Amino acid sequence: MLLTQQLASRFATEAGFALAGAVSLPLADLQAERVEEFVAKGRAGNMEYLKRRDEAGQLLRASATTPFPWARSVIVCAANYNADQAHSIEAAPEDAGWIARYAWSGKQDRPSDYHKVLRKRLERMEAGLKSELGEFESRCFVDTGPIVERAHAVAAGLGWTGKNTCLIHPQLGSWLFLGVIVTSLELSAEPALSVPDRCGSCTRCIDACPTDALIAPRQMDASRCISYLTIEERGSIPESLREGMGRQVFGCDICQDVCPWNRKAPIAVDAELATREQLVNPSLLWLASLSEEQFGEMFNGSPVRRTGFDGLRRNIAIALGNARTPDARRVLEEWSGEESEPLRSAALWALGEIAKAPARSS
Repeated sequence: MLLTQQLASRFATEAGFALAGAVSLPLADLQAERVEEFVAKGRAGNMEYLKRRDEAGQLLRASATTPFPWARSVIVCAANYNADQAHSIEAAPEDAGWIARYAWSGKQDRPSDYHKVLRKRLERMEAGLKSELGEFESRCFVDTGPIVERAHAVAAGLGWTGKNTCLIHPQLGSWLFLGVIVTSLELSAEPALSVPDRCGSCTRCIDACPTDALIAPRQMDASRCISYLTIEERGSIPESLREGMGRQVFGCDICQDVCPWNRKAPIAVDAELATREQLVNPSLLWLASLSEEQFGEMFNGSPVRRTGFDGLRRNIAIALGNARTPDARRVLEEWSGEESEPLRSAALWALGEIAKAPARSS
């Protein structure tokens, strides 16, 4: 049983993906070296799942064949999530927060978190391939498995790794969800696909990062990244990084918004990943007013739930401090007495920032 690029692309298109490619395993040792360096230098922050090793001490993410010794190929699929380009961080009102574009989908009455949407598509592909080729070992993952999706996507010809560490496709830009199927299928000996690095001398993403998380081209210190700070960090956010977080309350799109390759990226037309307007530039005071029950209802079917109620309020407090919103004093004073230390710390800091009027926008 041989897997072909044509077969992978056909089933991916039928399942609703914009792009697909396949790559033989294992990848070059360069991937393992980069993963080891990333972890060794502490750039993974508190993301312990990135540091997991097997019994032999090998990082699970260093090679797909470490956790899956039977694996012979990986199919990588991409879905476009680029919402209306009129929406941007810079265009957001001064009293609004920012939720990363990838988290804009998800309906309260019909949850459509991208993880679930794309996994179902991968499972349809998996079933189709088995119907065509017979049974084989396989696993489907959407940001949930011990595999570096971006590295496999580059090797499969879906784009290049930009200086912002994102996968960039020459037509679709970087607004891409990635999903993979790890298989025991041998890949046919077709010419290797390759997309040349087209970042050139541009450093807009590095220059624009407000927390200096992009420490060099294609090198990120995740512990400084706003996406990490607002989502993965469960404790108090270092004061030295709070001002740079601006009004981001969940994730960050800055390094993608400034990328020239995203200027002409097509708008996504995907009913299952449609934008939920309530999550675009939401009022910070409105977000701050949500009860825990309302938080659960509002973000049902949304990745935003990952922060937890207190985590989102911590992020909102910092955003209110950066926006220097005078009307936020009452809620911040209330939060400064909460049991959660990260929330108390953020609220007290925000009150101090508001006292430094006049107001400023991020």
